Amino acid sequence: MSIPLSILDLAPVPEGTAAPVVVRRTVDLAQHGERLGYRRVWYAEHHAMPSVASSAPEILIANSAAATTTIHLGSGGIMLPNHSPLKVAENFHTLEALHPGRIDLGIGRAPGGVPGASLALRAARGELFAQHLDELQRYSSGTAPSRFDAVHAEPSGVSLPPIWLLGSSGASAQMAGAGGMGYSFAAHFSPAPPAPAMLAYRRAFQPSPQFAAPHAILGIAAICAPSEEEAQRLASTMELAWLRIHSGRFLPLPSPEEALAYPYNAFELEALADVRARTLVGTPAQIRVRIEAMAEETQADEVMIASNIYDHAARLRSYALIADAFAD
Repeated sequence: MSIPLSILDLAPVPEGTAAPVVVRRTVDLAQHGERLGYRRVWYAEHHAMPSVASSAPEILIANSAAATTTIHLGSGGIMLPNHSPLKVAENFHTLEALHPGRIDLGIGRAPGGVPGASLALRAARGELFAQHLDELQRYSSGTAPSRFDAVHAEPSGVSLPPIWLLGSSGASAQMAGAGGMGYSFAAHFSPAPPAPAMLAYRRAFQPSPQFAAPHAILGIAAICAPSEEEAQRLASTMELAWLRIHSGRFLPLPSPEEALAYPYNAFELEALADVRARTLVGTPAQIRVRIEAMAEETQADEVMIASNIYDHAARLRSYALIADAFAD
C-alpha cells in the first residue's frame, strides 16, 4: 500500500441484529484486515449507545489479538476520565505480556457515550486529564507519585504499549508532540479541519523511547462499493444514524431502505451537508484519490478508516475494495 491503512471499529449495531452478534463479528473484521494488509485495528469506547457495541475496547483487543498473528490491535481509544490510571496501566501491561509488540494504547479525554454515562461511570473531570495521563505512565515505569510510592503496574517485566493521544479539535496535539507520543485526529466526526492540529503535532514533537519520530494517524469515514450509486446507497445508513445521534436518538443503524425512505426536511438536509462533505463515499478509484489528497494535506503517516455500514458483508467488501485500490 502506498500509505499504510488501518481500521477503526466501533462495532456498529444494525437494526435487527443482536448486539452480541456484532461483538463476535469484530474478530471477523480483524482477521479480514490482517489478510488484506491493514496495519492495525483500533476499538472505540462508547457507553450505553444501542448503535455501538464497543464499550470495552481492552476486551475486544484481547479477543481479536488471540485470533490474529501480525496485525496490531489497540484502543481508539480508552477514554481516560472513565478509568483509574492504574487499572489502565495494568490492563495494557497484561495485553502487552500476552501479545508483545502488537498492542497500541490510544487515549482520549472525551467521555464517550450517551448523556449520563459519565456520571454512571464516576468519570473524573476533564481538566485532570494531563495529571491522570502522567500517573498512568508513572505507574508503568515504577515512579508513581509519592502518595502511591509503593504502587506499580503488574505484570512487571513488560513496557506499556506505545501511547497515542486522540484528538478532534487540536487540543491534544501539543501534548502528544511534546510528550513524544503518537497522535490521531478524528476527522471522521470532527467538524474541525484536521491539518492545523496534525501539523501542530509535528512542530511540537520531541523524540521519546516509544517514538523516535512523529507518527500521525488521520481518522476518516469511508464507504466504498463497486459503483458510486451503490456507495451512496450504503452511506445513507450512516447519514440517518448521524442525524439521529445529534438529535439525541441513539438507535441501531437503519437499513438503506429505511434511510432512503426517510423524509428529510430542509433543516436536516442542511445539517447533513457537513457530514457528507467530510465522508468519503464512492468507488475504489474515487476513494483513493480523496485519501491521498487528505494524507498529503495533513502529512499523515497513516490513515485509519471507519466504515459504519448496515450489511456486514458490504462492510467487509468496502475495506477489501479500499485495500485493493492501494495495492500497488
